[in-house]
Amino acid sequence: MKVLIISVDMGDADYAAHAEEFVMLAEGAGAQVMASIRVKRDRPDAKYFIGKGKLEEAVALAAEHDVDLVLFDQPLSPAQQRNLEREFSLRVVDRVALILDIFALRAKSHEGKLQVELAQLQHLVTRLTRMWTHLERQRGGIGMRGPGESQLEMDKRMIGDRVRALKERLDKAQRQRVTQRRARARGGALSVSLVGYTNAGKSTLFNALTRAGAYAADQLFATLDTTTRRLWIEGAGQVVVSDTVGFIRDLPPTLIAAFRATLEETVHADLLLHVIDASSPQRDEHIQEVNKVLTDIGADKIPVIPVYNKIDMVGLEPRVERDEHGTIARVFVSALGRAGLDGLRGAIVEVGQLARDDALDVEDIQPE
Repeated sequence: MKVLIISVDMGDADYAAHAEEFVMLAEGAGAQVMASIRVKRDRPDAKYFIGKGKLEEAVALAAEHDVDLVLFDQPLSPAQQRNLEREFSLRVVDRVALILDIFALRAKSHEGKLQVELAQLQHLVTRLTRMWTHLERQRGGIGMRGPGESQLEMDKRMIGDRVRALKERLDKAQRQRVTQRRARARGGALSVSLVGYTNAGKSTLFNALTRAGAYAADQLFATLDTTTRRLWIEGAGQVVVSDTVGFIRDLPPTLIAAFRATLEETVHADLLLHVIDASSPQRDEHIQEVNKVLTDIGADKIPVIPVYNKIDMVGLEPRVERDEHGTIARVFVSALGRAGLDGLRGAIVEVGQLARDDALDVEDIQPE
């Protein structure tokens, strides 16, 4: 599908990285980027987000390249989206909808698909008014005579029913996860979750540690569904390792809410391995974004080992760094080259066992 990208520079220092990331999102969704336009704004325009002059320029550019779709790299209000579509005579997809689309494309497990559908419906219900030009037309016929029901009201009711059904099914899956976690805890297994910014190399590291075959690719959101494997590490015994969905800046709140069941593997882990792309110029910003999401889901108190991955791309050597107290501060590895894995295993043993002992002490006083 041929697309035009509208990229808005709001004066942020990391605008270039933000814009590049959006192009990767577009391409990850299967878009063919025909043209892009950069717009500088101090604040969004209430009607179009961008100014009228830039909008006219963008409309002409879309016509020139005969695009099928306009991608907007900021979240749009329902009114802004409706106004832009009216000007372009094309569908306009904002950042939130694009990420939701990629999640829908990549979700493989039954639970993952339910979570994506829930997030999409919660996003859609706020935008129903733009989809109907016959909002006040009453449906007649059997069962709909009398006062009737507007198309908008019916659609909202149907979506509400589906949202409730999805939440019930996800709650059931969540209860099953709790049961499985308790069984693992009683079995004495250390629980480790890999977290990190999308495309940091979590799945590649997961495969290297566990010899699993989890899907790994050089693209955003290659992994959506949590994959869990057991492995034996000398000194720690049985270790349960989980690979989780990657984080990204401005992750839509509906996605964080919908994926809470999956992310609970992170919340209830004994230890987190925060996988960081050592070769990324934006690694510090990525670290901040991951920490922000960990706080949002209540996982910010769990012990963390920062794992700097892809060191082969920047000429660094595998090593374990400690702070002035002798505590492990960070571990440097190359998951693809399988370098530094022994040091990482040692760090898991050292930090993880103490973390797990503390977690078990807390769980002993928690009500069932």
